[in-house]
Amino acid sequence: MKIAMASDHGALDLKKELLAWLTEQGHEVKDFGCESPESCDYADFVEPAARAVANGEFDCGIVMCTTGIGASITANKVKGIRCALCSEPWSAEMTRRHNNANVLAMGAACIGPLMARQIVAAFLSHEFEGGRHQRRIDKIAAVQERN
Repeated sequence: MKIAMASDHGALDLKKELLAWLTEQGHEVKDFGCESPESCDYADFVEPAARAVANGEFDCGIVMCTTGIGASITANKVKGIRCALCSEPWSAEMTRRHNNANVLAMGAACIGPLMARQIVAAFLSHEFEGGRHQRRIDKIAAVQERN
């Protein structure tokens, strides 16, 4: 799977760990930044990663900041992105199955590396169920188009 990743300085260590783990799992991962522990703004890195997912260059994205909140809000500003902030695996599974989320957000101060791996594994191992859920996704897209 091709995965776009981005973080700010608050999630740099977790991003590096997950990037190495995902690469070991055979995924193709591109790091959109940041590269340094110096203070920076998550939007500068999350937006390009989300755009790359939205335009089809990547299958999905993983974005992070200290809480995951700012990263998720930023990603969701990109047309075509359905980003879910998850702090446990069940939500990651359900957002794939029911919301067809294409970007996962996590907060590095909220979860540890083992939980992050479990969340990512759940997100990547489930597919959209379609059916009645497609109607809801279509309505979400319509809201985005109107606004």
